[in-house]
Amino acid sequence: MIILGIETATMTGGVALLDEERLISEYTLNVQTTHTARLMPAIDQILRDSSTDKREISGIAISTGPGSFTGLRIGLATAKGLALGLSVPLLGVPTLNALARNIPFAAHQICPILDARKKEVYASLFRYEGDDLVRRMPYQVIPPADLMRQIHEKTIFLGDAVDVYRELISEKLGDLAIFAPDAQRLPRAAIVAEMGLSKLKANEYLDIASAEPLYIRPSDAEMSLTNRTKK
Repeated sequence: MIILGIETATMTGGVALLDEERLISEYTLNVQTTHTARLMPAIDQILRDSSTDKREISGIAISTGPGSFTGLRIGLATAKGLALGLSVPLLGVPTLNALARNIPFAAHQICPILDARKKEVYASLFRYEGDDLVRRMPYQVIPPADLMRQIHEKTIFLGDAVDVYRELISEKLGDLAIFAPDAQRLPRAAIVAEMGLSKLKANEYLDIASAEPLYIRPSDAEMSLTNRTKK
């Protein structure tokens, strides 16, 4: 079984191919260009470079959010189209779960944080219990200072919001804050593919017609509409 993993929840876009034995190939690009312009060319490139026929793909794994509203929509729409065209399952992987998996078998609590703009972050807390990564807090969109008040033990931080709030995290938590190395701090399509493979084996599929990104909060357009309606 070969899984195509797609990660578009942040500006760090990526695609990966993974089978039951190995990571076949991974492409990551952390630059300020839109996923619309680079996603399909990246998929074509990774298939061509790995000599993989798209008909060999057994499932499409997609990072479902939270994250960039535009990036999530582009990623999910592309994943849906591929899943329909290839007649394979669509496999949804929560972005924060996949990001936390960048730090395998950590002794400390893990806190992935993504920049949600508006002086907030998308966040959750995870811990390994044996071999299992367990989420210990609901997904939240929260001011970072409020998040820091919920943390009382050594915690590993990773995600693009570390670049924005590193100083604040260090000020609030001191020695309790541990920052993941740069190479492990951003989302990876290979992790999305790996988790998607587990979902494929467990028959945990998304319904292609009804699947939606995990936004956590409404978009600006939805909030504007709500405000106009209230008036």
